Amino acid sequence: MPQDKPNDILSTSEGADITPEAVLTETIEAAHNNHTVRNTLAAAAVIGGAVVTYQTIRQARRHWPSRRYSDYKKLFAGRELPFAYVDLDALNANIETILQSVGAKSIRINSKSIRSVALLKYIQAANPRFSGILCYSAPEAVYLAEQGLDDLLIAHPTWNEAHIEAVANMVRRGKLITLMVDSFEHVHRLEEIAERLGVTLPICLDLDVSSDYPGGRFGVWHSPIRSVRHAISIIDAVEHSNNVYLDGIRGYEAQIADIPDNVPGRFFNNLRLRILKRQSMREVMTTRAEVVAVLQTSGILLRFINGGGSGSLKATAKDPVISEVSVGGAFFAPHLLDHYKDASYQPAAGFALEIVRRAAHDIYTCLGGGYVASGNAHKDKLPKPYLPDGALLLDVEGVGEVQTPIRYIGSERLHLGDPIFMRHAKAGELCEHFNTLLLVSDGEIVDEVTTYRGDGQAFL
Repeated sequence: MPQDKPNDILSTSEGADITPEAVLTETIEAAHNNHTVRNTLAAAAVIGGAVVTYQTIRQARRHWPSRRYSDYKKLFAGRELPFAYVDLDALNANIETILQSVGAKSIRINSKSIRSVALLKYIQAANPRFSGILCYSAPEAVYLAEQGLDDLLIAHPTWNEAHIEAVANMVRRGKLITLMVDSFEHVHRLEEIAERLGVTLPICLDLDVSSDYPGGRFGVWHSPIRSVRHAISIIDAVEHSNNVYLDGIRGYEAQIADIPDNVPGRFFNNLRLRILKRQSMREVMTTRAEVVAVLQTSGILLRFINGGGSGSLKATAKDPVISEVSVGGAFFAPHLLDHYKDASYQPAAGFALEIVRRAAHDIYTCLGGGYVASGNAHKDKLPKPYLPDGALLLDVEGVGEVQTPIRYIGSERLHLGDPIFMRHAKAGELCEHFNTLLLVSDGEIVDEVTTYRGDGQAFL
């Protein structure tokens, strides 16, 4: 390995040297009302210019209170519809749940589930264990580096030459941006560009940790690296390169993290999925351990070993070779995370639509609402009515480009101009439809921050 490469930081297989630090609270002991929430700044990121921190709100609202329609209706009265919001009390409750779920592991924030620079900084400032960002593209990583964020791992391979050059220029300026590879072609391309530019680029090897069973594949089509031998052959190519070095490895167990296994009315399917998940997780841990063992035997030390997602925090954290767990959706808790046996989060983000028609005594038609999530075309990718309780979409119409009918028979008296509060199926995709997010805490709007879209950014 070339001598000019950075020193490796992590050498232990258990990640046990990463210990949580106490959250700073000494300046906010009196934070029992929203005046304190608005005016106390305590060792955290600045939101929207200087007002809201994780620590202040954590002290003021230690337990997330359940929300009622009347609470939100009063809170957002007078706001132009539609709008998107983040409930900081719920977000902070989710942060606490995440920290408790992963033990002493470090946590990498999945930016695609946040898509707001201000909120990425807010979460990162909540605890020292939020140590880096998992980005979804090279342009996004460069943008976040320009905004002051660092330790940026790009989750997918980058081929575009201009994008690689932009990353290389940031690395030359002292930023830590790690590029993903899963083939010899990726390694050779990065080596060629890095050599031409006179820089040394950190790279991460992406392992495929899906499981193949009789009758089908349990997992996603991700990396082509499906064996330890294949992984080691690419690592060997990296070690014989002069302008790239192995910074870490990643093995994302999507079949554990992305499949709900506690869906009401599906007892036997839930049971089957849990059995498959347990079996698959054993295979995942074995694969990662074998790769790491070969690396350690060869004297190759890694800065990080990454895995996991919001639906697999507890399972992934039990893997002794993992040093950090990636988390994204759990912060906002979209409705696709509602039905996991080992994961329970509070709805922290949503949007509100305006009732503009009453098509029947129980049908309230809202303007807009067709914010369908990515993935296979199934109704679980539709947004869901959140408040008032009991509001439902119509199966025949779903959510529309310009109008969304809602069926509601309940105790709330709804009128034209009233809001219907919705939850997106996924987390960060909500932010592609709104320029700003209203931040609320303890019954008040405490700030408004921009999304990527509001910053004029669109990366994919």
